[in-house]
Amino acid sequence: MATLQLTTKRTISYVIFDILALAFIYLVPTISHMLSFPLYLIEPMRIALILALVHTTKRNAYIIALTLPIFSYLVSAHPVFYKMLLISGELVLNVWLFYFILSKTKNAFVSILSAIVTSKAIYYIAKFIAVALILKTGESIIATSLTIQVATTLVFSVYLGLIFRRR
Repeated sequence: MATLQLTTKRTISYVIFDILALAFIYLVPTISHMLSFPLYLIEPMRIALILALVHTTKRNAYIIALTLPIFSYLVSAHPVFYKMLLISGELVLNVWLFYFILSKTKNAFVSILSAIVTSKAIYYIAKFIAVALILKTGESIIATSLTIQVATTLVFSVYLGLIFRRR
Protein backbone atom coordinates (compact mmCIF):
# COMPACT_ATOMS: atom_id res chain seq x y z
CA MET A 1 0.00 0.00 0.00
CA ALA A 2 2.82 2.41 0.91
CA THR A 3 4.59 1.61 -2.37
CA LEU A 4 1.43 2.38 -4.33
CA GLN A 5 1.04 5.72 -2.53
CA LEU A 6 4.70 6.59 -3.21
CA THR A 7 4.32 5.66 -6.89
CA THR A 8 1.13 7.72 -7.15
CA LYS A 9 2.82 10.73 -5.51
CA ARG A 10 5.78 10.46 -7.89
CA THR A 11 3.49 10.17 -10.91
CA ILE A 12 1.54 13.22 -9.79
CA SER A 13 4.77 15.17 -9.29
CA TYR A 14 5.94 14.23 -12.81
CA VAL A 15 2.61 15.31 -14.30
CA ILE A 16 2.85 18.61 -12.42
CA PHE A 17 6.42 19.03 -13.72
CA ASP A 18 5.22 18.44 -17.30
CA ILE A 19 2.37 20.94 -16.92
CA LEU A 20 4.78 23.55 -15.54
CA ALA A 21 7.23 22.88 -18.39
CA LEU A 22 4.46 23.34 -20.95
CA ALA A 23 3.26 26.50 -19.19
CA PHE A 24 6.81 27.87 -19.18
CA ILE A 25 7.23 27.24 -22.91
CA TYR A 26 3.80 28.75 -23.53
CA LEU A 27 4.73 31.86 -21.54
CA VAL A 28 8.26 32.37 -22.91
CA PRO A 29 7.15 35.05 -25.43
CA THR A 30 5.23 36.93 -22.74
CA ILE A 31 8.03 36.68 -20.19
CA SER A 32 10.55 37.77 -22.86
CA HIS A 33 8.42 40.79 -23.63
CA MET A 34 8.05 41.68 -19.95
CA LEU A 35 11.80 41.35 -19.32
CA SER A 36 12.80 42.94 -22.63
CA PHE A 37 15.13 39.97 -23.07
CA PRO A 38 14.80 37.23 -25.69
CA LEU A 39 14.57 34.14 -23.45
CA TYR A 40 14.94 31.81 -26.43
CA LEU A 41 18.66 32.65 -26.28
CA ILE A 42 19.01 30.61 -23.09
CA GLU A 43 17.26 27.61 -24.62
CA PRO A 44 14.11 27.26 -22.50
CA MET A 45 13.30 23.83 -23.98
CA ARG A 46 16.73 22.52 -23.02
CA ILE A 47 16.30 24.02 -19.53
CA ALA A 48 13.07 22.03 -19.19
CA LEU A 49 14.83 18.94 -20.54
CA ILE A 50 17.75 19.26 -18.10
CA LEU A 51 15.30 19.72 -15.22
CA ALA A 52 13.39 16.64 -16.40
CA LEU A 53 16.62 14.61 -16.56
CA VAL A 54 17.52 15.67 -13.03
CA HIS A 55 14.16 15.68 -11.30
CA THR A 56 11.97 13.13 -13.09
CA THR A 57 12.44 9.86 -14.92
CA LYS A 58 14.14 8.80 -18.13
CA ARG A 59 10.73 8.16 -19.70
CA ASN A 60 9.49 11.60 -18.72
CA ALA A 61 12.64 13.23 -20.13
CA TYR A 62 11.82 11.61 -23.48
CA ILE A 63 8.23 12.87 -23.25
CA ILE A 64 9.47 16.42 -22.55
CA ALA A 65 12.03 16.23 -25.37
CA LEU A 66 9.45 15.12 -27.88
CA THR A 67 6.47 17.22 -26.86
CA LEU A 68 7.82 20.67 -25.95
CA PRO A 69 8.74 21.67 -29.53
CA ILE A 70 5.46 20.23 -30.83
CA PHE A 71 3.50 22.10 -28.15
CA SER A 72 5.33 25.34 -28.93
CA TYR A 73 4.60 24.93 -32.63
CA LEU A 74 0.91 24.22 -31.97
CA VAL A 75 0.36 27.20 -29.66
CA SER A 76 2.51 29.80 -31.40
CA ALA A 77 3.57 28.41 -34.80
CA HIS A 78 7.11 28.90 -33.57
CA PRO A 79 9.45 27.34 -34.35
CA VAL A 80 8.43 26.77 -37.95
CA PHE A 81 7.39 23.21 -38.78
CA TYR A 82 10.68 21.86 -40.16
CA LYS A 83 12.63 23.46 -37.30
CA MET A 84 10.19 22.00 -34.76
CA LEU A 85 10.95 18.55 -36.18
CA LEU A 86 14.69 19.21 -35.98
CA ILE A 87 14.48 20.48 -32.39
CA SER A 88 12.37 17.50 -31.30
CA GLY A 89 14.91 15.17 -32.89
CA GLU A 90 17.80 17.02 -31.26
CA LEU A 91 16.25 16.90 -27.79
CA VAL A 92 15.32 13.21 -28.05
CA LEU A 93 18.85 12.46 -29.28
CA ASN A 94 20.17 14.53 -26.35
CA VAL A 95 18.31 12.30 -23.86
CA TRP A 96 19.39 9.09 -25.56
CA LEU A 97 23.04 10.18 -25.77
CA PHE A 98 23.05 11.30 -22.14
CA TYR A 99 21.89 7.93 -20.85
CA PHE A 100 24.08 6.01 -23.31
CA ILE A 101 27.24 7.93 -22.38
CA LEU A 102 26.32 7.85 -18.68
CA SER A 103 26.10 4.05 -18.81
CA LYS A 104 29.66 3.97 -20.20
CA THR A 105 31.35 6.72 -18.17
CA LYS A 106 29.31 6.91 -14.93
CA ASN A 107 30.08 10.65 -15.06
CA ALA A 108 26.98 12.83 -15.40
CA PHE A 109 28.89 16.03 -16.23
CA VAL A 110 30.84 14.43 -19.07
CA SER A 111 27.71 12.61 -20.25
CA ILE A 112 25.47 15.67 -20.50
CA LEU A 113 28.22 17.89 -21.91
CA SER A 114 28.99 15.31 -24.60
CA ALA A 115 25.30 14.70 -25.28
CA ILE A 116 24.50 18.39 -25.71
CA VAL A 117 27.51 19.09 -27.95
CA THR A 118 26.90 16.01 -30.10
CA SER A 119 23.15 16.56 -30.44
CA LYS A 120 23.73 20.25 -31.31
CA ALA A 121 26.30 19.31 -33.96
CA ILE A 122 23.88 16.82 -35.53
CA TYR A 123 21.09 19.43 -35.32
CA TYR A 124 23.20 21.99 -37.17
CA ILE A 125 24.19 19.48 -39.84
CA ALA A 126 20.53 18.54 -40.33
CA LYS A 127 19.52 22.21 -40.33
CA PHE A 128 22.18 23.01 -42.92
CA ILE A 129 20.87 20.20 -45.12
CA ALA A 130 17.26 21.35 -44.65
CA VAL A 131 17.92 25.06 -45.17
CA ALA A 132 20.66 25.09 -47.76
CA LEU A 133 19.92 22.05 -49.82
CA ILE A 134 16.22 21.22 -49.48
CA LEU A 135 14.36 24.44 -48.60
CA LYS A 136 16.88 26.74 -50.28
CA THR A 137 16.04 29.65 -48.01
CA GLY A 138 18.52 32.31 -47.00
CA GLU A 139 18.01 31.55 -43.30
CA SER A 140 21.09 31.63 -41.11
CA ILE A 141 22.18 28.21 -39.88
CA ILE A 142 23.26 29.49 -36.44
CA ALA A 143 20.65 31.86 -34.99
CA THR A 144 21.97 32.03 -31.42
CA SER A 145 25.52 33.18 -30.76
CA LEU A 146 27.98 30.35 -30.19
CA THR A 147 29.22 32.15 -27.06
CA ILE A 148 25.75 32.00 -25.54
CA GLN A 149 25.40 28.34 -26.58
CA VAL A 150 28.74 27.43 -24.97
CA ALA A 151 27.80 29.30 -21.78
CA THR A 152 24.36 27.68 -21.48
CA THR A 153 25.83 24.24 -22.26
CA LEU A 154 28.38 24.63 -19.47
CA VAL A 155 25.80 25.92 -16.97
CA PHE A 156 23.41 23.04 -17.79
CA SER A 157 26.23 20.49 -17.56
CA VAL A 158 27.53 21.79 -14.23
CA TYR A 159 24.01 21.81 -12.75
CA LEU A 160 23.22 18.27 -13.87
CA GLY A 161 26.67 17.04 -12.85
CA LEU A 162 26.37 18.50 -9.36
CA ILE A 163 22.87 17.14 -8.76
CA PHE A 164 23.80 13.65 -10.00
CA ARG A 165 26.94 13.68 -7.82
CA ARG A 166 24.83 14.36 -4.72
CA ARG A 167 22.74 11.27 -5.44
